[in-house]
Amino acid sequence: MSIIDILNNNKVTISFEVFPPKKETNFDEVEKAARQIADLHPNFMSVTYGAGGTNNKNTAHLAADIQNKTSTPVLAHLTCVSSTKEQVASVIHTYEDLGIDSIMALRGDLPKDGKVSPDYTHAIDLIRDIKAINPNLCIGGACYPEGHVECERQSEDIQHLKEKVDAGLDFLTTQMFFDNDTFYNFMFKIREAGITVPVLAGIMPITKKRQVARSVALSGATIPHKFRRMVDRFGDSEETMKQAGIIYASEQIIDLISNGINHIHVYSMNRPDIAAGIIQNLSSIIDYDRIKE
Repeated sequence: MSIIDILNNNKVTISFEVFPPKKETNFDEVEKAARQIADLHPNFMSVTYGAGGTNNKNTAHLAADIQNKTSTPVLAHLTCVSSTKEQVASVIHTYEDLGIDSIMALRGDLPKDGKVSPDYTHAIDLIRDIKAINPNLCIGGACYPEGHVECERQSEDIQHLKEKVDAGLDFLTTQMFFDNDTFYNFMFKIREAGITVPVLAGIMPITKKRQVARSVALSGATIPHKFRRMVDRFGDSEETMKQAGIIYASEQIIDLISNGINHIHVYSMNRPDIAAGIIQNLSSIIDYDRIKE
């Protein structure tokens, strides 16, 4: 079952993101963590792509392992900023051969050395190529509730988003955010712009103090005062901060579901304990047996 089929059921869905190992020697460890997360019976799992397209074989391997050995549908990421058209086509065919029919199409972060491929400037180029290779593949894309960090005006960013959707995106997943009002405001704006595809709310449980600065740098997300107070109060205790971060993320999810947002995507950081904490906190709020179907 492709991801869009799952999302179109109009049921509450919970999905988790994992990332492949940077080194081959760490594959067993990551594989074990991914299977433990799959044992929580999410609706699907996504597997990220190595920076600049590195270790993309590990993405395919891990995605196939999850899907084939746990019966959990997978969404495999694909970035293009450092890839040629031939390389992208090769990865797509690899995914097809492995039975993976859902791809998260991303430009990817600009490499530190500044070397980019002349074949791809934006994610829309990748989306069009995927559609040309196999129009039956399900394609997801990224969106940014506070605007892309490289875009000066949110209105311009939303226009680019509309163009990507028109090019063939089936659904969108947001970058992390920590204030739900920001997400609700974004949803109003994109619906007004004619973007009607399903949107997954991306939630990042911050469980360590040092994650805050990095998360802000990567996403440009605004940190609410109540979140800062939580980090100031509990950030120096690893176990306390972990519990507080899981509760904060859980409360975000509860509020989202209460306001009719059905699709939640959790950035698990390959931590089964964090994923389990989220599921446990939601066990009486979501019909968990329905997630297992």
